[in-house]
Amino acid sequence: MKREILEQLNQAQADHTPCVTLTALSTGSTRFLSCEAIDRQPSDLRQAIESALASDRSAAVETGEGRVFINVFNPPLTLIIVGAVHIAQPLSQMAVLAGYDVTVVDPRSAFATSDRFPGIHLVEEWPDEALDGLTITTRTAVVTLTHDPKLDDPALDRALNSKCFYIGSLGSKKTHSARLTRLEGLGHGAEVLARINGPVGLAIGAKSPAEIAVSILAQMTEALRGQPSS
Repeated sequence: MKREILEQLNQAQADHTPCVTLTALSTGSTRFLSCEAIDRQPSDLRQAIESALASDRSAAVETGEGRVFINVFNPPLTLIIVGAVHIAQPLSQMAVLAGYDVTVVDPRSAFATSDRFPGIHLVEEWPDEALDGLTITTRTAVVTLTHDPKLDDPALDRALNSKCFYIGSLGSKKTHSARLTRLEGLGHGAEVLARINGPVGLAIGAKSPAEIAVSILAQMTEALRGQPSS
């Protein structure tokens, strides 16, 4: 690999931005494409690249310029959970198994303990301070679970101002309606607020903390892979 391409890949990794390299299989020539460059490609190639990035799978495809190999370089998947509550325990472990780097944020030290969350990165700060100090990318999901506006709202405010691919918040439809009103008061419009999945999770009739965690992770996966609900 050429040094220039390697340096571009390293910079994209440092910036936590998705990118690809394209190799012409007929000649072996390789070029680097940033997110901005991907948007400028012919529609068939752009769609193939976006599909490869969404699936996390490199692939060989036919293009108008011949067969090329798309090598995918995605930032790590990350999940930020606000609220070290019962649902957060199975959700954090399931997310690790699904390939996420998980951070649980809760200023309440009695909840955010290594005994309750073995092997999970814990941040005992107020959510606004915590999220300001964490890297949020297009591969980040943010889920709030506390039911406490003092904790959930600041985190949602930060998430709405980011490029995270998924935002979910626990609570009933009534709770979510009141939440949207408060966030609207912080300057967020209807289109932006529609990014929040609330009540959080797919509607599968989940009851227990583990079942609710399954529904949340399933909805995150749906958003990540770009598959609409049937």
